[in-house]
Amino acid sequence: MQENLSYEKLSKRALNCMYTAGAATGAAVLAVIGAVDYFWIFPGNITVGKWISLILAVLTLIDVLVSPYFRYHRYRYSIDEECIDIIEGYLFVKRNIVPVERIHKIQTKKGPVDQMFRVAKVIVTTGGGDVTLSFLEDERAEQIADNLRKRINEIVSEQRMQSEQALTGSRE
Repeated sequence: MQENLSYEKLSKRALNCMYTAGAATGAAVLAVIGAVDYFWIFPGNITVGKWISLILAVLTLIDVLVSPYFRYHRYRYSIDEECIDIIEGYLFVKRNIVPVERIHKIQTKKGPVDQMFRVAKVIVTTGGGDVTLSFLEDERAEQIADNLRKRINEIVSEQRMQSEQALTGSRE
């Protein structure tokens, strides 16, 4: 693989989508914390429960405010003729490198929040699992999916020609 890959960054739409999705998730987590706090079943330890709830609520709010910023600025991807390279993460940085020739399936996907911000995901399935290019602009996601499909078709055609040549060569 090449060492001088040029990585692409996400658009500002992606950052807004990350904040919105994070806020929705954070609201759900805060609702659960509030419900547990309200229905606390150990009346003797109510003070401990209130402190635990407060700490969890503060950590959730910090995560909702900070996580999208770091995830947005760390997220990079590169696609060339040989591989897809994705770098992402918040506290832990993860790097996925997928050889194009190992791809079995390509799928684009949009959730409700993705549709609001006109972003999409490209899910690439290999024999080893799935890798997702997230928060791509709609047009860019379709372009990537189409280019990968074309590249896979080229690889399959080349492999068929090689196997046909091997068969005709062994018959002679």
